[in-house]
Amino acid sequence: MPLPVPVLPEGVDPAWLPPAAFRAVGGRRTLIRGSGPLVETVHGEVAEACLRFGGRVVRDAEPGDGAYDLVLDLGGADDPEPLGEEGFTCAREGGTTTVTAVGGRGLLYGLFHVVRLGEAAFTGEQARERHHPALALRMLDHWDNVAVHPVMGQVERGYAGGSLFWEDGRAREDLERVRAYGRLLAACGINAVAVNNVNVHETEARLLTDRIGEVAAIADVLRPYGIRTHLSVSFAAPVVLGGLPTADPLEETVRDWWATATGAVYEAIPDFGGYVVKADSEGRPGPFAYGRSHADGANLLAAALEPYGGTVHWRAFVYDHCQDWRDRGTDRARAAYDHFVPLDGAFAAGAVLQVKHGPMDFQVREPVSPLIGAMPGTRLAVELQATQEYTGQQWHVCWLGPMWSEVLRFRHRPESSVGELARGGLIAVSNAGDDPFWTGHPLAQANLYTFGRLAWRPDADPDGILDEWIRLTFGPGPEPGLHAVLDGSWRTYEKYTAPLGVGFMVQPGHHYGPSVDGYEYSPWGTYHFADRDGIGVDRSVATGTGYAGQYAKPWAELYESPDTCPDELLLFFHHVSYGHTLHSGKTVIQHIYDTHFEGVEEVEEAREVWDSLAGLVDPVLHARVAERYEEQLRGAREWRDQINSYFLRKSGVPDERGRRIY
Repeated sequence: MPLPVPVLPEGVDPAWLPPAAFRAVGGRRTLIRGSGPLVETVHGEVAEACLRFGGRVVRDAEPGDGAYDLVLDLGGADDPEPLGEEGFTCAREGGTTTVTAVGGRGLLYGLFHVVRLGEAAFTGEQARERHHPALALRMLDHWDNVAVHPVMGQVERGYAGGSLFWEDGRAREDLERVRAYGRLLAACGINAVAVNNVNVHETEARLLTDRIGEVAAIADVLRPYGIRTHLSVSFAAPVVLGGLPTADPLEETVRDWWATATGAVYEAIPDFGGYVVKADSEGRPGPFAYGRSHADGANLLAAALEPYGGTVHWRAFVYDHCQDWRDRGTDRARAAYDHFVPLDGAFAAGAVLQVKHGPMDFQVREPVSPLIGAMPGTRLAVELQATQEYTGQQWHVCWLGPMWSEVLRFRHRPESSVGELARGGLIAVSNAGDDPFWTGHPLAQANLYTFGRLAWRPDADPDGILDEWIRLTFGPGPEPGLHAVLDGSWRTYEKYTAPLGVGFMVQPGHHYGPSVDGYEYSPWGTYHFADRDGIGVDRSVATGTGYAGQYAKPWAELYESPDTCPDELLLFFHHVSYGHTLHSGKTVIQHIYDTHFEGVEEVEEAREVWDSLAGLVDPVLHARVAERYEEQLRGAREWRDQINSYFLRKSGVPDERGRRIY
């Protein structure tokens, strides 16, 4: 029996899989060969499309039984280079489009490839193309709490409602929307999901043991779309859950406890992906309490997972979060490199070090983390943030594809890009919740889709991915206007927020809206050091914290001097005067004024473009985006006026164009 396509609750947006996206597939005669659970998923998708658009689907016919427009063939690949479980080929010859794969996931991805192509998949003759993911693991980390946290709520840094998985302190009874979510993720190439917050509280800790059945129920509905389930766990679980007096990773009783607990997990979820761990970071328990290293901690869990082929993702977000703001020598940006580079080569094969793409915390602009290029003997995963914690929290349009592409194409050394170094996978903090539009702001769906496509192919053109998302989601009508609205939105957001890479300047705690000195005297290590003479953090080797020296040449040399440092990162690496002349020819202070006025103007223009699309998109969706644009414009003006007023008062230098600054 084919697996039926999940039915979305009334009013829930189909995102990039509206029925119309399947018109080209559903109106044809299709042959499906092969067997297995994922083939049944493929069959269900095609059968539903045929029912809607008048086509016909046939199973396992022999060659010569008739002409087919589309053949989806599991086991039919004869490519000399192995495709793997997730790869597929696609060709068109003699009026038939043929997708072949050797694994069920590959056939599923091949079907969605044809859906993306639409009518183009059935036009002319097309030579066979091989498709396979560059990265084996393409995962979303959900920062979801089972029990609503008194400070962080249902979803930490969640801007799209409550959790898709958890409700009233337990797994949702109706998981049909979770299965629909798995379908969305498979359609853009994502193959793994961690279902709970990396800050593991007491309730969430129990998912590992007596509540593993709830995780298994979620895994069951994600599995038909090739999604493996992962779990965030507490390093202190042997103490919190097992009653042991210690969680020391070198203690035999601790190792035995993890081995037993992990065995029970795999009994419940045979294809379980593994653990995600935040340890010795921002107050979370870890191996430091026992005088052990991060490698000791990670290898403990890798050993427990090894018999089952699972992986532990050990997050490298480790720094001193109780810093004295008077101490100019301690630099949060240095922390991950200083902690982990000495451990290169010490991590087990089943351990992956999960590294944020920048050294700070998902700012709108920061350099690529030097750690990514400094650990050749360790499997690294690169972590991005799709949920827009510091980029507008899904009230502001901020398509992150260009930022992510810059990161993934960055080369610490000529021989390899970040996308090539991410042998342990590409991971994003999810931006989805139980909002009817999945991501709160309907246009924020573009970030989720773009992440999946870049995880499949890190060197892909983000502009092409954006056009693909628009075409699938909205059809051809609004494409030019929507592309214009989204394409420059990251740089627009950067213009009206923190300038030249200095970062933060946000309201403490919730991180929404401007507060120039919000973190300036805090213990979090997120400073801008603005005074009457200048602004920025000196991270040079010669006179500063030495952070610039963590990079390989030529980057270390480029970042070392304010004369060669790229403008967009100048204040991240250097403290300079307000009169310092940028490569653009402007002074720092005039750049601040100009960009903040420009940013607001660009939001006003984008809002007008969106208004012009009123007759081309669903009216309910259009109204939601229009509402968000009103808030974005209000927020952009507030950012402009606070930032400009602060630096006018700080520097005493007027705007050379005489615009109103308060």
